[in-house]
Amino acid sequence: MPENNTPTIFPKRILLLSPYDAVSHCYWHKGLVKAFPAIEWTVLTLPARFFSWRIRGNSLTLGLGYRDILLQPYDLIIATSMTDLSALRGMVPTLSKIPTILYFHENQFVYPIQENVVDSVGAQVITLYSALVADCVVFNTIYNQETFLYGAKKLLGQLPDGVPVNVIPEIVQKCRVVPVPLQEDHFFQLKPTVPEQKLQIIWNHRWEYDKAPERFFSAIAQLVTKTRNICVHVVGQQFRNKPTCFAKFYQKYADIVGKWGFVENREEYYQLLASSDVVVSTALHDFQGIAIQEAVALGCIPVVPNRLAYPHLFAEDYCYPSNTEAHEQEAEHLAKRLYQLVIAKQKNKLPQAPMMQKWYWSSLKETYASLFSEVCVARLAEK
Repeated sequence: MPENNTPTIFPKRILLLSPYDAVSHCYWHKGLVKAFPAIEWTVLTLPARFFSWRIRGNSLTLGLGYRDILLQPYDLIIATSMTDLSALRGMVPTLSKIPTILYFHENQFVYPIQENVVDSVGAQVITLYSALVADCVVFNTIYNQETFLYGAKKLLGQLPDGVPVNVIPEIVQKCRVVPVPLQEDHFFQLKPTVPEQKLQIIWNHRWEYDKAPERFFSAIAQLVTKTRNICVHVVGQQFRNKPTCFAKFYQKYADIVGKWGFVENREEYYQLLASSDVVVSTALHDFQGIAIQEAVALGCIPVVPNRLAYPHLFAEDYCYPSNTEAHEQEAEHLAKRLYQLVIAKQKNKLPQAPMMQKWYWSSLKETYASLFSEVCVARLAEK
C-alpha cells in the first residue's frame, strides 16, 4: 500500500463482479452502490445456483458472454472470491491492467462437505489462484482470513511437487479485514413494539444443513420440558430441498411457534427482529453472520456457539459451549442458556444486547473509501 505522502486517487468507474450472487453478496454490493453514489458502478452478477458449475465456469460465462461490458474502461475492479479471476484475465487480458480487489465473503476450505457438491479441491484452487493475481485480498472477518490461509497452506503441503515456497507469503502481504457493513438506515423506520410476556426467540437462517437447525429444535424440545413460556420464530430463506426436521418440529410444537417461514417484506422482517428478545445460531458454518448482527443491532441478545466467527464478534457471555461432534450435548448447553433468559425476562432482568455501531455503514464507509484509493495508488506506483 502507498506511503502517506502519495497523492490520493479515487476511482470514478468501478466494475463489480459477483458470479455467485448469494443473499449476503447482494446485500454487500447494494450497500456499496448506495454508499458511493458518485461512483459509476457496473455490477455483473450470476445467479447463486449450480455451485460446482458456477465457480468453475464463471470465467467462461463472463469472459465470452459479457465481453463488451468487460472491455469498458474502469478504474477499479471489485470481485467476490467466487470469481475465477486468473482465467477471466486470460480470456480478457485488458482486465489485468486494472487494479483489483478480491473480496471473500466465505472461503472454500472450511465448508462442511455436501453430497451434491463435487471437486471441492478444484474450487479451493480457483480461489487460491484468484488471490494470487488480485492486488488486494479482503476478508469480512479475521476468522475467514485465518481459515483461508490455514486451508491453503494445508492444501499446498499435500501437492506432489512444483509448489513455490512463497505462495502464502505472497497472499498474506496483501490481506485486509473489512467487514460487510450493516445497512443501518433500515433500522430507524420501525414502530415501537409492545413487550410480550413470553421470551421471544428467533432463529433466522437459511433452511439448510450447514445452519444445523436440528440442534436448535433439539434445544427447544429440551427447553419445553421446563417451560413453555416462550415463542419461537423460525424464519429464513428456503429451497426446494430442506431438512425434514422443520416439518417434524412444527407438527409437534406448533403451539409455541410464532412466525414460521420466509418473511418477504423486509420492513416486516426487521419489525420481527426488533420485537424479539433473543436471536440464536446453531451454525456449522458462518463467516460473518449478518443475520445475527442485524438482529443484535435491533436489540436481540445473541446466543451463539463458541465457534466460527462468533467469538471474534461477541463477548464470551453470549457464546454457549460448542461441540460439533456431540449434537445433543451442544443442544443441552443451548437449552440451559435459553432457560436462564426465560427466568431473566420473568424478573425483568434481561441483559442488554451488544452495541453494533462499529459495523454500520456510517462507521465503515471511510475504510472502504481508503481501501479503494490505496489499491489504485499502489498499482499506479508500480508503473
